[in-house]
Amino acid sequence: MAKKPKEIKSEPLEVILWKAADKLRKNIDAAEYKHVVLGLIFLKYISDSFDSHYEKLKAGQGEFAGADPEDSDEYLAYNVFFVPEKARWTNLLNNAKQPNIGKLVDDAMEAIEEDNPQLKGVLPKVYARQNLDATVLGELIDLVGDIALGDAKSRSADVLGHVFEYFLGEFALAEGKQGGQFYTPKSIVSLLVHMLEPYEGRIFDPCCGSGGMFVQSEKFVESHQGNIDNISIYGQESNQTTWRLAKMNLAIRGINSEQVKWNNEGSFLNDAHKDLRADFIIANPPFNVSDWSGEQLRKDARWQYGAPPAGNANFAWMQHFLYHLSPKGQAGVVLAKGALTSKTSGEGDIRAALVKDANVIDCIVNLPAKLFLNTQIPAALWFMRRDRNNSSVYQDRSDEILFIDARNLGHLINRRTKVLSDEDIKLISDTYHNWRNKDGEYEDVAGFCASVAIEKVAELDYVLTPGRYVGLADEEDDFDFKERFTALKAEFETQLEEEAKLNQAIAENLAKVMI
Repeated sequence: MAKKPKEIKSEPLEVILWKAADKLRKNIDAAEYKHVVLGLIFLKYISDSFDSHYEKLKAGQGEFAGADPEDSDEYLAYNVFFVPEKARWTNLLNNAKQPNIGKLVDDAMEAIEEDNPQLKGVLPKVYARQNLDATVLGELIDLVGDIALGDAKSRSADVLGHVFEYFLGEFALAEGKQGGQFYTPKSIVSLLVHMLEPYEGRIFDPCCGSGGMFVQSEKFVESHQGNIDNISIYGQESNQTTWRLAKMNLAIRGINSEQVKWNNEGSFLNDAHKDLRADFIIANPPFNVSDWSGEQLRKDARWQYGAPPAGNANFAWMQHFLYHLSPKGQAGVVLAKGALTSKTSGEGDIRAALVKDANVIDCIVNLPAKLFLNTQIPAALWFMRRDRNNSSVYQDRSDEILFIDARNLGHLINRRTKVLSDEDIKLISDTYHNWRNKDGEYEDVAGFCASVAIEKVAELDYVLTPGRYVGLADEEDDFDFKERFTALKAEFETQLEEEAKLNQAIAENLAKVMI
């Protein structure tokens, strides 16, 4: 019997591109290289979009009869960025091998900003720097030029947007701790969005990073046959470099970012959306921030349920979110797990007030470890809802809180990082919807989820750790002690080998120094 030919698995386009781009990085740090590559992808996107519309104007058919393809006003009405001649991709591609290509790209970025005020101060001008070799830049331009070739569909924002999003994640992984400051892992964002279901209304993220929450919200609406015109986004970011990434990320997806603001003071000291009352708040604020100007803000109107401690911003964020929620608004936010139990400097009193006085805590999800790139601090999701009493849309759960313990979900993608699968996300979000929605059929599952009376939560002094309430899962009959022990032993032996190699390398280097 003839053998089946071996199946060759071709890698997705974005993976191939990443490997190629990363190979060209050489002596440039990922944090710096990120702006070089993402800037080129953005430039390619707007150039492709411009070219497509340019050809329609040039043909002059139907509504475009008599149109001037070099008139920037002809592009504005169609949400297309005007690209001046010297900034067009064909011009850069033709000059990719020139020694001054870095200056040409910087000039292109400047020219685009001049013709498109909404991009003012957004695009990177880092291409003429000495540490970026002109040959490498030329190769990158050739590489990016291969994206989205072919028909109009493949040239659309779908392809380039997907590549941009993938690269954001890969750069965050490459940067490690630093990268986590601008990027919330996609699986966490997806879980938040699927649980909240933001079909229409105002979506707000006051610490928006590179804009992942907004992108996923738009994707959610589109995937559920909704109308993206029914949602509007509002954001704020204190890091200007990250804000620029957000503006590019949203522009490449065709998302209006006019209300995504930057100021270096941040949301507490300089709230860019003071009057906003959002229908949805989706956010991942930095964990346990001590330097947040708490002393200056002791009597701030936002602290309805107690002044947060000056040494930790967790409950300042919680009350900031609550302050911005509309009367029927919902929030899904990430906090360090310590906020579920802490009693330091009045945190326990604020948490108790959010449960019993505000009655806004709807659901708590305990997350697996290793999901975040920038911290090993355990985290949990908090879901708040203003209309827990007398809701016209959802079941009356005003006397209960849903606790979900998802610590055993997720899978490793490398030694340090875990992700939630689509199945994990569906399991958690379906559990919440079955509990919350009027047509839902919910049951407690030992070790995973429990609907708990607020009276019981009060008895445990308003500690909100899911593990306290969900109990233990039924014992699994198929647990194999020998198998587990063998696996742990092998892991330990591998670690010992690595330690021995490191010790040897250190000893050799020390010997060289002593000589």
